[in-house]
Amino acid sequence: MTDQVDNWHKLARFDTNMQGELHANLLRNNGITVSLQPLSAIPGMNSGIVLWVEDTDLAEAQRILDTIPTDGAALLDEMSDADFDALSATQSNATQGNSIIDDNNGGTL
Repeated sequence: MTDQVDNWHKLARFDTNMQGELHANLLRNNGITVSLQPLSAIPGMNSGIVLWVEDTDLAEAQRILDTIPTDGAALLDEMSDADFDALSATQSNATQGNSIIDDNNGGTL
């Protein structure tokens, strides 16, 4: 199989469907038409996915994907303490806002 079918080019292959769908949505949000090709015909198999884009969008799509950090350690190095504080504050607010708390006492007071 070639990396080109008519005017579509193979842009990237991802190991999980979730990764591919996230990247496809990023490209779509930037006005790029994306076609997804799952690598398994079995629903829920999560065997990976290939992103295809048209000739006219290939360079822009590649530029966008190249700006996404793929190294988790490098991403952590780029984040500041303020970023971590914002994340932890958001997480603690989400748990405090939960009005139904399961205290595991079987419904008795």
